[in-house]
Parts: sequence; C-alpha cells; structure tokens
Amino acid sequence: MSIYLEISENLQKGKAKIVKELVQKAVDDGLSAAQILNEGLLSGMNIIGEKFKNNEVYVPEVLVAARAMNMGMQILKPLLVEDGVQSTGRVCIGTVQGDLHDIGKNLVKMMMEGKGLEVVDLGTDVSPETFIKTAVEQNCQIICCSALLTTTMEVMADVVKCAENAGVRDKVKIMVGGAPVTEEFCAQIGADKYTSDAASAADAAVELCR
Repeated sequence: MSIYLEISENLQKGKAKIVKELVQKAVDDGLSAAQILNEGLLSGMNIIGEKFKNNEVYVPEVLVAARAMNMGMQILKPLLVEDGVQSTGRVCIGTVQGDLHDIGKNLVKMMMEGKGLEVVDLGTDVSPETFIKTAVEQNCQIICCSALLTTTMEVMADVVKCAENAGVRDKVKIMVGGAPVTEEFCAQIGADKYTSDAASAADAAVELCR
C-alpha cells in the first residue's frame, strides 16, 4: 500500500497520531509536501466529505478526521510555504451578529480546509463590518455567513449592503448557509451562493475561487 493511501485511510478513521507519524515519514523519505497534501490528506478528507453528504458518516467522524488532517498539516504547512504552494483560495467565515451557534460553521470550515482553501475563522456574533474589513485586509475571495436563528438571518442582508457600501461587492463573493436559510432568501438579499450542507459549501467555494 502506498504511503499516500495509508495517510488517507488513517485520516478517515481519525487516527491523528498515526497520520502525523506517516506524514513525517513521507517527508523524511523525500516526498513532496504538495503531493503528501493532495494525495494523502486532501484525498482522505474528500472521501469523508462525500460520505458526509451521503449520510454515511456523521458530525463526530468528520470532526476526528479533521483533527487528524490538522495534525498532518502542522508538519506540512511550513514546507508548503517554503515550496511556494498556493492555496486554492482564501475565505473568511463566521456566524452573524447576535448568533452564537458554531457547529455548522466549524463543519464548513473543516470541509473547506479539506479542499485546500485557506479559512480565516471569525467565530460567532460577527458584525457585518468585521466580515468586510477582514475580507479586504486578508484578501479573501469569499465571505461565508452562517446563521441558525430566523432572527439573525437578516444580518446577512446587512453584510451584502455593507460590501456594496465599501465598494467591494464586485470583488468578493458572499455565501450564506444555516438551518433557516433558503435559496430564495439568498436571492432576495443579493448574496451569491446558498448551499444546504457543509460538503456542498466547500465544493461551491472552490468553484467560486476559480
């Protein structure tokens, strides 16, 4: 079995310690960091993402797989920077002002990182101004807004307005998601993309960054 496959399979099982050891071994054997990332870690996360979409695995499995991926990334990150490997794109994500729910947001973040995107996590209760300021300063192509309450959904409309007022609406895509959010609502507030689950959100983000 190739070491890439071993990394991928252990990642899917959430064996963080083994993943870290295997990544180190692959690096010591002179394999390229980009290849270890793509054929080992990301390929494993992609499989988890697909299974999650099809309800074959659930949130706990995704969380342990993501933790295993992060352990492998600790070793690869400095090497990828040295090699000048570009991420797929950069995204800032947060739960909107007045809303403290973060499980959905965290899942989306993990899935996006699993697709090779750089994610700036703003946490919960994020004001529209913070979303825009971060996107501009960190050079993000996408702003992702999450809401779990019908009362906080409206803040997403403010994020879109805030981007227009700042004159960056044509430079940054706005994605929305969360239990009460719908395709209709996304269109109504003038956001760019709504997805119903974390794995689809990651796929959509990669497309938007292209």
